[in-house]
Amino acid sequence: MSLSQAVAVLHEMDQEAFHADPSFRESLPAGSSGAARFAPGQQILWRYGRFIDTARVIRDDARGLVVWIPSGSARLESMPADGRQTRDVPLDARFSVPWVVRESTWRGPGIVRVAPTGRPWSVWFFRDPEGSPAGAYVNLELPHRRVGGETGAVFTRDLVLDLWIDAEHAGSEDVWLKDGDELGAAVTQGRFTEAQADAVRAVADHAVDELIMNGSWPLNEGWAEWSPRPAMDVPLRLPEHDSVQAARRRSGRTSLEG
Repeated sequence: MSLSQAVAVLHEMDQEAFHADPSFRESLPAGSSGAARFAPGQQILWRYGRFIDTARVIRDDARGLVVWIPSGSARLESMPADGRQTRDVPLDARFSVPWVVRESTWRGPGIVRVAPTGRPWSVWFFRDPEGSPAGAYVNLELPHRRVGGETGAVFTRDLVLDLWIDAEHAGSEDVWLKDGDELGAAVTQGRFTEAQADAVRAVADHAVDELIMNGSWPLNEGWAEWSPRPAMDVPLRLPEHDSVQAARRRSGRTSLEG
């Protein structure tokens, strides 16, 4: 399956209902001529439906969006309503338990995230507590849509599968595919169809070829070693905006609701 075919299959999912935010209707694909552009230092929201991260823009151009998430920055997370962490829920029930949205913070050292324009993934550059590169995490997600205005944001959807490139093996084929079992559970519990899961696996193959085997951007630009100025590294708070307040109130009986 070509990358464009895989993305077309995944775009058949109902994005507007997934994000449940009127501003999504105003959003445009990141690569379109009318899409919002973000200024260096600007705070934006990085939205995965029920999950919202706060981030500060490092750079934004035709190639892609680069942001910094300081340690301790506020975020909203979809969590099991009974107080457990998501990973504590057995896999065969993970997408079928009641959930609510809670505020938390970005734990661990700050990270650089890069979203190449039009690509169904972003690359997260993790570091250890001493600030040294720990590895690159390729988060498979739908190509970004953007909205400007009072609360600038990017909209995407997490595709469950991820790739991990250890800092000691960058540029080699020694790559870990994460959460394959979770993708299977998502199909069994109705979050994805078999066709959509096949498209996600195809995206993973293309990400390996493009990012790792060919060492393409952003892996070749030194983002693993980038360090913020003190003013960039202040933990971010969620804006007091109607869309954020509405996101706080979301809940559902299963992952298919709300």
